[in-house]
Amino acid sequence: TPNMAAGLWLFSVGIAKKIILADFFAEWADGGFAMVSLSLLAGWRTALGYTLQIYYDFSGYCDMAIGLGLMFNVRLPQNFDSPYRSTSIQEFWRRWHMTLGRFLTMFVYRPLGGSKCRLPRTLLNILCTFLLSGLWHGAGWLFVLWGGLHGLALILQRLYQALRWRPMPKFLGVALTFLFTLLAWVLFRAETWGDAKKVYMAM
Repeated sequence: TPNMAAGLWLFSVGIAKKIILADFFAEWADGGFAMVSLSLLAGWRTALGYTLQIYYDFSGYCDMAIGLGLMFNVRLPQNFDSPYRSTSIQEFWRRWHMTLGRFLTMFVYRPLGGSKCRLPRTLLNILCTFLLSGLWHGAGWLFVLWGGLHGLALILQRLYQALRWRPMPKFLGVALTFLFTLLAWVLFRAETWGDAKKVYMAM
């Protein structure tokens, strides 16, 4: 049946992402975080390795789940949409872990008042939502800091839009968004602040 064929294809793509790509880039990340000190090249390789590992790992699992669902005529929602091609951090969160984004919007951001409040309160709502997002990922300060940084990045974007400055060129938006997410992933992956500091100092 069409669903079986599409499901098998998606499941195969997911397995390839996980086994071929995610596991390959995991060697870059794990090797870097395990080292006592890192060179400039090794620092960037470590951060980039984890940035690609977490995407291919997570999106691969999601593709496998969606594919299995289709084989049984169950349609699961899409969870990733090329997030590293995003031109802004706001767009990134529309493309990354989309089901979590919708959940946080519906059950945290909107009950706090969402964007219907005055600008200062809206910005506070954004920060609170992303601090909770960090805590959702794990009960550790580095996760909370990771979420807080994403919240602050969204706040800066809102302020940029409120000032009605000229829109950023697409290539620059993609580069800055990718660079920010790459730097933030270091906190997400590190087990201690010392681990994160080691990578940042090398970079």
